[in-house]
Amino acid sequence: MKLSQVKGNTWVIEANQLIPLYKLGDGRCVLLDTGLFEEREELEETLRGAGLTPAGVLCSHAHVDHCANSGYFQKEYGAKIALTYPEAGMCASLLNLKCYFLTLSPGTVEREASCMIHKPDLLLPVSDGPFDAWGVRFQIVHTPGHSAGHVCTVTPDNVCYTADALLSSEMLGAKLPYNLSQQMALASREKLRHLSCDAYIMAHRGVCSGGEIGALIDANQALIRRRAEEILSFVQEPMTASQIDEAACIFYKLFTHKPPRSLRFERNVRFFIEYLVDTGRLNEVCQNGATYYVRAENS
Repeated sequence: MKLSQVKGNTWVIEANQLIPLYKLGDGRCVLLDTGLFEEREELEETLRGAGLTPAGVLCSHAHVDHCANSGYFQKEYGAKIALTYPEAGMCASLLNLKCYFLTLSPGTVEREASCMIHKPDLLLPVSDGPFDAWGVRFQIVHTPGHSAGHVCTVTPDNVCYTADALLSSEMLGAKLPYNLSQQMALASREKLRHLSCDAYIMAHRGVCSGGEIGALIDANQALIRRRAEEILSFVQEPMTASQIDEAACIFYKLFTHKPPRSLRFERNVRFFIEYLVDTGRLNEVCQNGATYYVRAENS
C-alpha cells in the first residue's frame, strides 16, 4: 500500500479506501479507521515499513470497511480505540451489528462481520468540538446519516477526514449510495461547507482542496436527489419495496447471483424509498396485509 502525505503530519494509506493517519512522533501514529479485514496484513506491513506503530484509532463509524481491524490493533498493539456512543453500541454484539446489515441473517452477519466486535477505550464527545487524546487535539464534527453516529475528524493540520459523509469526484457515478437516512446525510454534508479546512480526505476515494469542497458537496447532494427521482419514476402503480428494488436493479444493471449482495441492494433501495416517503413523494398503503407504495398526487 502506498503512504502519501496530505499536509504536515496528516498522511493517507491507499488501501481499498483511503485510511488517513496522523503521525505523533517517535514512530507512533493515530489511524483514522482501519480498513477491511482482508487488508489487515498489508496494512500492518505498510505501517511497519514506514516505522509506524498505531497508538490509537479514531474511528469514523462502525462499518466493515472502516473498523474491521480496530479490535486487532487494540489487542496486538495496545492501541486505544475511540468511537461515538452509537457506533460503539453497534460493535457490542452480533445482534447489534445486524441493525447495520439489516437485511442479512444473523448467521451471515456472523460470518461476514464478527471481526467488528470490540469494546472501545474512549468515547467521542456527543457534540461538535475538540477531542484531546494521544497528546494532540482533534476536532470532531458529527455527521449522522450514513450511519447513526458517523463523525468527520479535523486533524491538527486543518485537514478534514470526511470518511463516508462525502463521496469523492471519482465515485459520483455510484448507482445506489448507501445512507441510513438520506435526509440526515444531506443535512450533514451542508455542515462541511463551513469548516474552512485546507484539505479534505474522502474514504472512497480522493483528496481535494478547501477551494474544491463546495462544488463537491453540491455534486454529492445532486447525486442523491437524482437517484431518488429515478427510483420514484419506477412507481407508476402500487408496488411493494421488493418490486421497486427489482425495478432499480434492472435499471442500474445490478445483476448478481449472490443473495448477500442482492440483499444489500434491497437495503439501499429501501433507504431511498423511506426518503421519498418522508419528503412526501410516496405514500404507503396496505393491501392484503402488505405495504405498497404509491406516488403522491403532486409527484
